[in-house]
Amino acid sequence: MRLFGTIMLVLLALAGPAWADDPAECRVVEHLVQNPFPLPRASKALEAKRLDILVLGGESSMLPGASESKAYPSRLQNVLAQKLPNIAIKVTVDTKSRRTAAEALRTIPQDLATAKPNLVVWQGGVIDAIKGVDPEAFSATLNKGVETAHAAGADVILMNTQYSPRTESTIALSAYLENMHWVALQREVPLFDRFGIMELWSELGTFNFFSATNKLDTAERVHDCIARLLADLIVEAAKPAAPPVPPKEK
Repeated sequence: MRLFGTIMLVLLALAGPAWADDPAECRVVEHLVQNPFPLPRASKALEAKRLDILVLGGESSMLPGASESKAYPSRLQNVLAQKLPNIAIKVTVDTKSRRTAAEALRTIPQDLATAKPNLVVWQGGVIDAIKGVDPEAFSATLNKGVETAHAAGADVILMNTQYSPRTESTIALSAYLENMHWVALQREVPLFDRFGIMELWSELGTFNFFSATNKLDTAERVHDCIARLLADLIVEAAKPAAPPVPPKEK
């Protein structure tokens, strides 16, 4: 088992309740999106009845043609609107194919100034792996991005790459997956383990990532589940902390 997977098992002891409203094919991996880290800036935004989210991603954030509205960022906005009916939800997307984390970092200040998000969902890792970016430099970039977002008043959720049985055998991803997990732990920000979720779906036969048939249909269902699980994480991590229990009088 990968190192970050072992750590995740430890974190499960701190996990919150399971969510029962999602389709069964999504719920089988709820434990992979439970996390111990709150989203305090997003929580304040919910109190103000408006949550602005910036998705900073790559090609895997998109779906082609008419299915663009079914990609997970659009679905995320719809699902959150259903879960938080009294909150104004807006999801802004900055996606660009074949962009490294360092290239994304250069756009973050402008994105933050334009979108003014309370929460940034930052996905990455696969292009850095393909281009052979030094894993330590990758970690330093993620750290800088989290720091920049926090300074601008936005929480961050890190999202790792999607799982593909084809790319896993040809691209050395493990160092980037583990380093992203360590950055999340060190900065105390949630990690949405998309790779682990999709890998488990593949192992359980929930989705067939080997078959080329019904590829678009499968992609749309996967994006829908990703949006639902990500929404669950956001709602759970952004909910107000319970007030302290006053000590009993003697």
